[in-house]
Amino acid sequence: MVFSKSGRDKGKAFVVMEVDNQYVKLVDGKLRTLDKPKKKKIKHVQPTLEIVDLTTDGRALQDADIRKRLQRNKDSVKREVIRIV
Repeated sequence: MVFSKSGRDKGKAFVVMEVDNQYVKLVDGKLRTLDKPKKKKIKHVQPTLEIVDLTTDGRALQDADIRKRLQRNKDSVKREVIRIV
């Protein structure tokens, strides 16, 4: 789980789906879905200590799964990021 440090999505929580050289592909399940991930430079995201579990008991991962897991962990992770920065 990461938070955006710049752009119009600044401060928003995302799940990293892919890492490619200087870029990461981010999803949040709402505006940035699994079909259309956000491509963002690594230097523009704030990593957290939180690892989001994306297991789905044998079914395909859906945007609703990502939304639920981000919402569940967002408050505790924000406190950790503030201490790290």
